[in-house]
Amino acid sequence: MSKTNLKSLTLNQLEEFMKQIAEPTYRAKQVFKWIYKGETQFEKMTDLPRNLIKKLNERAYISIIGKYKKHESTLDGTIKYVFLLEDGNMVESVKMMYSYGITACISSQVGCPMGCTFCASAEGGMVRNLTWWEMADEILAIERDSGDKVSRVVVMGSGEPLLNYDELIRFLNVLHNPNAFNMSFRRITVSTCGIVPEIYRLADEGIPITLAVSLHAPNDEIRSSLMPINRRYPILQLLDACKYYIMKTNRRITFEYALISGINDDEKCAHELSNLLRDMLCHVNLIPLNPVKGKTFKRSKPSQVRRFEKILSANGISATVRRELGSDIQAACGQLRRSLLMR
Repeated sequence: MSKTNLKSLTLNQLEEFMKQIAEPTYRAKQVFKWIYKGETQFEKMTDLPRNLIKKLNERAYISIIGKYKKHESTLDGTIKYVFLLEDGNMVESVKMMYSYGITACISSQVGCPMGCTFCASAEGGMVRNLTWWEMADEILAIERDSGDKVSRVVVMGSGEPLLNYDELIRFLNVLHNPNAFNMSFRRITVSTCGIVPEIYRLADEGIPITLAVSLHAPNDEIRSSLMPINRRYPILQLLDACKYYIMKTNRRITFEYALISGINDDEKCAHELSNLLRDMLCHVNLIPLNPVKGKTFKRSKPSQVRRFEKILSANGISATVRRELGSDIQAACGQLRRSLLMR
């Protein structure tokens, strides 16, 4: 008889499991809480009776994501993890330290199908979606290894979260569940390249997370050359979806903008971007391009970055230059990749 991985069950599903093994449903909540404390051994769940522990050992297990590699930055303490999944695939996650607490940047897919030309994540292509509990396991593994509680989550690692929509929503709900991570939705950020139908769908969920949209260009010509998704969902369609999201959630959208020398960083682009985003409830994260081995793109000079930010600010657009973390361990924005390629 194959055993059931209890980590793959929602609380409701775990209650059904308890019924199947002739146990009261309230035991499900007890086990569920232990799982999200990071416990994987039934014997250490101190409020469970011996007969239930025996049944669980016979019929169930709690999976644990494997730590394959760990790289720690000497610059800022950022840690990049390479995690080994049960099927042998690997994903990367990042632990970042800020004054307000620990942020985990987690992956939503093994690989990435989006093909953005300046990003490492698409190298090797798309393998599969992660399940909601594999995404949760990235956080549990970071907490287990570091001994620190994660206080914020950004779904900004490898993959396009909105192409894994149903699993993403289940993951967001377990993050928020008071019996699991008990995290405020307002401490969660989901990044997207701009999957327009799913932005509308997410807006209608009524979940007040922060949406981060990878924009990276002020017009369709430049954006299409950098991001193939723009040929399907051009900028104006994307911005209409973003405005709908703002209207439905009353949440400010963050636009990610990687500054690439000679491509999207001149004054004309800055003014064009200002006009594009005028009167929107938004913030622009300016990201000096992080180097990716094998890519020819170059980051903008610091003086050009400052000039770009100044133009946006002068035009009433909220903008900041993102603090770089983990660049010495290839853990910065756009540098995560399928780790099998790193061997």
